[in-house]
Amino acid sequence: MSDRTCDVVIVGAGPTGLSAARTLQAAGKDVVVLEARDRVGGRTWTDHIDGQMYEIGGQWISPDQTALLELVEELGKETYQRYREGDSVYIAPDGTRSVYSGDMFPVGESTQAEMERLIAQLDELAARIGPTAPWEAEDAAELDSVSFHHWLRQQSDDETACANIGMFIAGGMLTKPATAFSALQAILMAASAGSFTHLVDDHFILDRRVVGGMQSVSEQMAGELGEGVVHLNSPVRTIEWTEDSVSVGTDAMTVSADRVIVAVPPNLYSRISYSPHLPRLQQVFHQHQSMGLVIKVHATYPTPFWREDGLCGTGFGAGQLVQEVYDNTNHGEEQGTLVGFISDVNADAMFALDEDTRKQRIVECLADFLGPRALEPDVFYLSDFGSEEWTRGAYATSYDLGGLHRWGRFQNDPVGPIHFASSDIAAHGYQHVDGAIRIGQDTARMILGT
Repeated sequence: MSDRTCDVVIVGAGPTGLSAARTLQAAGKDVVVLEARDRVGGRTWTDHIDGQMYEIGGQWISPDQTALLELVEELGKETYQRYREGDSVYIAPDGTRSVYSGDMFPVGESTQAEMERLIAQLDELAARIGPTAPWEAEDAAELDSVSFHHWLRQQSDDETACANIGMFIAGGMLTKPATAFSALQAILMAASAGSFTHLVDDHFILDRRVVGGMQSVSEQMAGELGEGVVHLNSPVRTIEWTEDSVSVGTDAMTVSADRVIVAVPPNLYSRISYSPHLPRLQQVFHQHQSMGLVIKVHATYPTPFWREDGLCGTGFGAGQLVQEVYDNTNHGEEQGTLVGFISDVNADAMFALDEDTRKQRIVECLADFLGPRALEPDVFYLSDFGSEEWTRGAYATSYDLGGLHRWGRFQNDPVGPIHFASSDIAAHGYQHVDGAIRIGQDTARMILGT
């Protein structure tokens, strides 16, 4: 067992922890970063499967994610736009397949009007309530007491409109059934992205990617911190603390510091033993923040064949096994890659199947969108962060019904020298890499008093 002292010790070498370390080190502070995994990047992970590069975790940058864009530019990295030329595909609840252009699904006139009305209503709520303190809105308790599923159906009796709108936050973002989180949580998700309109605009929210993969941002930050700063394969077991000091223990070392930043998602806070234990408030509300579940589907083909048919590779179907599919071809590659998403209860159903049956069901769904050539990918892989020991779900945590209004105001509060930071408790950029960068930098500045 070795001992080390520093000014600030950071638990987690994802974008949050590394951006905090970078900010602190630039201000002259001595930092140590302890990471449980054998890699940096957290929920960003660029890997090679059968020779094909895949973004296993988070990957996209939207135009409003200025903290991430500024960091990427500062690191000298390049970005490129997601392929989006051509038509999209929509599969209706009755299974009817339609090819369309423009922003709106090809639904009936009355359903389109209802979708537009619900989007406008959610935009107004997001603008009024905002991302920084949604619990302070006068109707916060009311909005937090009803599920997003039921709130939508209080606003409209058009089931197709409700299902389509619900898909963008339930399956698309929180990766939980719309019955499992509140309308207030949904409004926070929209507000953190600037508007609900942004969330339904795939050209906006899924705009750009980093050449070489998003994990390379973390890898470069870690490299620039220097030798001996980041320690991999070092899960933190204990945090002993007083009002002005901490002692953080792994299996191999103990780090003494003035402050600690716990830069992991809230569902992992309890993996650490605290002495003395955390106050009652934290003990309780940390239990009400949980991950969703999503399977990220990767399928690579000899060419992006859908482009030959005038399709951009984008598909939506709220009632489909794969609710979203996009062209995810890497920069400079001739082969074509699709990415799709299977969320919550559908993910449960897929994991209950054997591997061959699961693959067949999934590629059949891709073929429903883009044609029979989708049935035979050269490389096929499923990202499953739910089985990751140091993540246990995806994409991020959210509160159960009533939790955001009841406890959200306390989620960023430090406990003595212990600071909590992750994209899960960010305001702007909630659930995104941009939010991870923002809260990492903000937490560092809080410690620095700037």
